[in-house]
Amino acid sequence: MTKALLAEFTAREGAEDEVARLIREYALKVREEEGNLAFDVYTKAAAPRAYWIFEVYRDEDAFKAHLEAPYGAPFNAALTPLIEEDASVLTFLDPLATHR
Repeated sequence: MTKALLAEFTAREGAEDEVARLIREYALKVREEEGNLAFDVYTKAAAPRAYWIFEVYRDEDAFKAHLEAPYGAPFNAALTPLIEEDASVLTFLDPLATHR
């Protein structure tokens, strides 16, 4: 079963350009992961400093491999002081069954 989640965070005022640069670079790396099926980055139309990142991985093992990628910790270390939250807020998602 696929592993899907939504990661949310808000760039601090004045850090918008740096956050955008970091997430663009990170997205390129994540999208190259063998088990990554989606890594779509959005900002809220009414609040452009607020980011929503929709992530889908092939399965739990692919998600674990993503967490262990060597570029993850440096990305999070660089991002954390630039966002309002203590860290990205993660919401894990389950697909809605399409049959009854």
